[in-house]
Amino acid sequence: MAKYERQLTGSFDALLNHLHQDITRGSVSASYEDGSDINLGHVRVASRVYERYSWIGGNRVSLNLTLVGEGSRLYLSAIASGGSQAVFFKINTFGEQAFLDKCVESIERFMAASY
Repeated sequence: MAKYERQLTGSFDALLNHLHQDITRGSVSASYEDGSDINLGHVRVASRVYERYSWIGGNRVSLNLTLVGEGSRLYLSAIASGGSQAVFFKINTFGEQAFLDKCVESIERFMAASY
């Protein structure tokens, strides 16, 4: 499992859309699996699950995004998992890290364009 968390400032909808577009267009095998949205007063929460094939590992890996926003204050958690081929312990996590790295690059591009 690989994880990235960050607090940032910006548009909730713009960031969510930017990430969705980058993730689904960033790999031929990437797919949007499902998501959930909820508004709790002034707080918004969006959860997204993506999956793609890892050529390095020869298996599929998933990426879960959770975006929380209150106005322009945002918190993002991205967790990649899967990819291991072992039964009792985890080996070959290259696919997880690569999927997460693409997500982090997308976040950094969004932040650079926002300033």
